[in-house]
Order: sequence, then C-alpha cells, then structure tokens
Amino acid sequence: MMASASTSSLAGYCPDLNDWPASWEIDDGDQIVGQRIVEALKPFLIDLLAQGLARKTLVRHRDNIWLLGGEMIRRRYDDPDCAKLPLNELLTALIEEDGGPFIGSSISESEQDSFDTTCRKLYRFRHRAAESI
Repeated sequence: MMASASTSSLAGYCPDLNDWPASWEIDDGDQIVGQRIVEALKPFLIDLLAQGLARKTLVRHRDNIWLLGGEMIRRRYDDPDCAKLPLNELLTALIEEDGGPFIGSSISESEQDSFDTTCRKLYRFRHRAAESI
C-alpha cells in the first residue's frame, strides 16, 4: 500500500516523468540511459514528497532534477571519461556536498544557485541511504 501511495503521489508531482528520457535524448540509446537515470532519481523525488515541502519548493526541486538528468546525458557526450562511468558513479562524480555541476551560460546565476540547493539535498539523501546499508 505504501509503495502504491508513493507511486500515485509521484505521478501527481511529476506527471511527465516518463517523458523525461525523450526530452534529454541526444542520440539513439539515450532514452534507455534516461530511463535508468529516472529510476535512480525516483527515490529522491519520493523522499522530497514525504518531507511535506511547499508545492512551489517541490516544483523547483523537480525541475532541477529534470535539469540534472539532462546534464548527465550531455556530460556523457562531452566527456569520454563520464561516458565510461556507470550511472551511479557519474551521479556521484557530479553531485558534491556543496552542489551540483556548473551548467554554464544556459541558466542564470540564481537558477544555478537553486540547482545547487537541490543537488545538495540529493547529496545528503544519497549519503543517508548509503549509511543505512
């Protein structure tokens, strides 16, 4: 029952979640990688919902997680070393205690700050999960 409640809440929070891999696609095969990225990030999205955050805050974090997924796909093309990493290791390489990867001129400084805030939350979430294993 808990899993289905989380799944239905997630569907309301991210109604286009299944479309994210197609939105990130650069080349053939990216949708498969994108789906694995979505699966890796779902537990964090569900955790955000469980925190009872304001709707506006949830939407901002959701949008930043979508941006992170697209950046993961892009980095796989721009950096041969990133392309060789398993997704979990790529995520570990991109997300640090003080934020996420620098997106560059495609977003404003305030958007980068917001993105970094989400990435810091993701970093803490992943480290709590690793400690509980």
